[in-house]
Amino acid sequence: MASMSLEKNRIKFLLLEGVHPSAIATLNSAGYNEIEALSGSLDEDSLIEKLKGVHFVGVRSRTQLTERVIASADKLIAIGCFCIGTNQVDLPAARRHGIPVFNAPYSNTRSVAELVLAEAIMLARGVPEKSMKAHRGEWQKSAAKSWEVRGKTLGVVGYGSIGSQLSVLAESLGMKVKFHDVVTKLPLGNAEQADSLEELLRESDIVTLHVPETAATQDMFGAAQFSQMKSGAIFINAARGTVVVIDDLVAALKSQHLGGAAIDVFPVEPRSNSETFESPLRGIDNVILTPHVGGSTQEAQENIGIEVALKFAKYSDNGTTTSAVNFPEVALPEHHNSHRILHVHKNVPGVLAAITDVLSSNGVNITGQYLQTAEDIGYVVVDVEHGQGSKALDKLSSIEHTVRCRVLF
Repeated sequence: MASMSLEKNRIKFLLLEGVHPSAIATLNSAGYNEIEALSGSLDEDSLIEKLKGVHFVGVRSRTQLTERVIASADKLIAIGCFCIGTNQVDLPAARRHGIPVFNAPYSNTRSVAELVLAEAIMLARGVPEKSMKAHRGEWQKSAAKSWEVRGKTLGVVGYGSIGSQLSVLAESLGMKVKFHDVVTKLPLGNAEQADSLEELLRESDIVTLHVPETAATQDMFGAAQFSQMKSGAIFINAARGTVVVIDDLVAALKSQHLGGAAIDVFPVEPRSNSETFESPLRGIDNVILTPHVGGSTQEAQENIGIEVALKFAKYSDNGTTTSAVNFPEVALPEHHNSHRILHVHKNVPGVLAAITDVLSSNGVNITGQYLQTAEDIGYVVVDVEHGQGSKALDKLSSIEHTVRCRVLF
């Protein structure tokens, strides 16, 4: 697939699921104005139809960019997840089609951490249950099963950007923090890394999950893990819904082995606010249920909109792929007084030599060259003298193993 750079007013963006207006403002500031924004998600067939002629698509958590969708998108050159997670995108399929996927891994960490800490305090005080009873006319004024969080142990499963920030906030309230991660991490403050998940569960008064959705974390928490937790302990999941076996959590709550739970993510979630939310956790008084709003604050959404939109603009303007989750990462300077060739190809020997040979045989002078590979894809960026970028475009696109080739003027 070969393409010449378009005028910015011809590059089309599609933003779904109510992406914050800051994304549009950021793209406008970068010179992009052909932007369509929709408040909801689209099913597969509708999405395929809508993506015709679209160069950049932005989604949040509900829209599913499957291999069929990606293969059908005739003009698509980049995908943006306006959130932390990228499991809604078939990342290998996007990579095979030469499409980088960008996300916002840090912009909503504070919002998620604050919500988790607030839920921990509310559950430790038994507020959800007392509130539900008050709504029904019951008056449960009692200090029984009501504790301060000061001095209690918070067990953080997954010590990434959210888990580590939560750790700092919890310590400021006087909590002890233990964490479990698949790799050794440098603790912040006085946090301690547990030798095993079993140790963390055994010693924690509150357990909170902050892990990604992977094959390794599928059903990571079930009956065995809940049985290892302290009697009366609190469980919080603001990570991914597939990490927890919900029926096992319900059983641990109804048996009163657990003292309460707060769940923000679910194995199956409504596609829009008009759909009914179904879960076995509904109706349990000591459970806080929130509709996947851990990062849904105005501050977080504004920051996410800016972060992903800037990544779109940089990739469109000069080919920079820094922080792409599925693609070779290349940080590129501006290309003043030169044309820039972006060549995506299968990661096999000989492609770089073929590119150089094509340019040389066509009298194209190279002024800069960058190469990075990731798994099955290679990404070569070549700067050539101004006015020479289009000379060999067709021949470069015809090189064996080429996925796509684009020239920026």
